[in-house]
Amino acid sequence: MKAATKVHNIMPRVDISDMEFTEKLVSLDRVTKVVKGGKNMHFRALVVVGDGKGHVGVGLGKAREVPEAIRKAGVSAKKNVISVVFMGGTIPHESLSKFGAARVLLKPASPGTGVIAGGGVRAVVEAAGVRDILTKSLGCANPVNVTKATVLALANLRDFKETVRRRKGLPGDEEI
Repeated sequence: MKAATKVHNIMPRVDISDMEFTEKLVSLDRVTKVVKGGKNMHFRALVVVGDGKGHVGVGLGKAREVPEAIRKAGVSAKKNVISVVFMGGTIPHESLSKFGAARVLLKPASPGTGVIAGGGVRAVVEAAGVRDILTKSLGCANPVNVTKATVLALANLRDFKETVRRRKGLPGDEEI
């Protein structure tokens, strides 16, 4: 299976005006830029937002203070919300995606398995509301690239009924 590097499904924009999101801070880093006069210290925050019902977003924020960096990351995450396809409490099929040097493999799991994931993958999958899933993070362990690869893998999931409908050339409300 080849890793996806971009979103193949064209999805409509998600209206987030009436959604209630939970925010989870995935990583907080102190970054330093060395300049002629000394060192400029900033903070970088990576935040995942989700409603637990199939919507999730990832955002990155930078600022001189920690709370401001977290706030900026939350605003950025809410701008990048995607909808996720579910089948019961798991995903409909395998998905492998790549962002930077990070590769993430998501596999459906039987009911009762739980979320078998670590780090940034767990944060994204739990925020989306997936209850049973098997994951493997391959390549680099950079949380920014891992979370973005996970969102990319979730965005490339397809509903099997919609796929069959498209292949047969049926309108949207026909029974398969």
